Amino acid sequence: MSNKKLRIPFGTVLITEKSKKLVNEVLNSNRVSGGKHVREFEKRYARLIGTKEAVAVSSGTDADALALAVLHDLGAKRNDEIIVPSLSFVATGNAVLQAGFIPIFVDIDRCTLNIAPEKIEQAITEKTRAIMPVHLMGKPAEMDTINSIAKKHKLFVIEDAAEAHGAVYKGKNVGTFGHMAAFSLYVAHMITTVEGGIIVTDNPEFAEILRSLRSHGRACKCESCVLNINSGYCHKRFQYDEDTDIRFVFERIGYSCKMNEIEACIGLGNLDTYSEILMKRRHNLKYMTERFRKFSPYLVTIEAGPDEEIGPHAFPIILQEGVNFTRNDFSNYLESNGIDTRTLFSSMPTQCSGFKFLGYKLGDFPNAEYIGNNAIHIGIHQDIENEHMDYILNIIEGFIRKNA
Repeated sequence: MSNKKLRIPFGTVLITEKSKKLVNEVLNSNRVSGGKHVREFEKRYARLIGTKEAVAVSSGTDADALALAVLHDLGAKRNDEIIVPSLSFVATGNAVLQAGFIPIFVDIDRCTLNIAPEKIEQAITEKTRAIMPVHLMGKPAEMDTINSIAKKHKLFVIEDAAEAHGAVYKGKNVGTFGHMAAFSLYVAHMITTVEGGIIVTDNPEFAEILRSLRSHGRACKCESCVLNINSGYCHKRFQYDEDTDIRFVFERIGYSCKMNEIEACIGLGNLDTYSEILMKRRHNLKYMTERFRKFSPYLVTIEAGPDEEIGPHAFPIILQEGVNFTRNDFSNYLESNGIDTRTLFSSMPTQCSGFKFLGYKLGDFPNAEYIGNNAIHIGIHQDIENEHMDYILNIIEGFIRKNA
């Protein structure tokens, strides 16, 4: 390979010709708020993941928040508690607060980057209502143990699968293990609507509540009633007087986070190309992981367990303890050689000042804090070829030779 410096961006986005055609049709129709394309996207997404229902919203954070907000219909109270990992993109903790709950943080396993199952039970109290595991960097959380704990304590499980498209755990897609699962459709993710999120579930009642929640808590947003909204009658639970306009009957505190038709059109095009992109990204992840092991005295990454397939969202790199260089030294070197980097999140309760009011202190979550200080991630998207990955590996090897 030549010594030519390459430019390797962290992410990419694909807007297909089908998406462009659909977007233009929507724009010409003047019917751009949520409609038939959103419903088609939801149905196709549910089939892809393997659930009965999918409800599209305006962001992955909203997907988390609405999935949690369903619990209010099931007896949860404001300021009840939700167990979450201490390491995640800050949206996880924000969503718990937005839904009216208190996040109870649990440290992670540094090898998996996910919540440490053996630390969950000690965090459970009489106010705990759910566990929200995060499949960070597409690495499946240990769902068998988590579900067993939840069943024992009669808790709900809501998967934060924001980065976990393509992740498989014991033969099943991530997103099918909890009562609900929330995915992000942000531009950096494998399936995108540019902005957007979606909740999947096998429970039709939960899906109906979710459709209500995304539209200010409107009395009913099940599909039959959406398509016949002026009837004054809801086939599920509600019977109104003839003069009642059910568009202005609100039965719960809700949000305003609907997906629009333009976003859905972009998502539909992405679904058409998903299997091809997933295959390419899986190749890239495997290629990088196998060749990265030689750096293990200095740098490590996550690896799939025997019954797992990691969702190939990005490639995390973690500095080992005792190395003679800092994360900034390392990332600056990669950046100077054309390789985009991102830091690998932080310990929400102790390294993100917005959560300071909860009273945690540095040292409470040592594994999450270590990752917050010593890890980055780089891209493995579908526009990266073997020559790019060889270039990245050569640059890293050169850095280690100079700094080890």
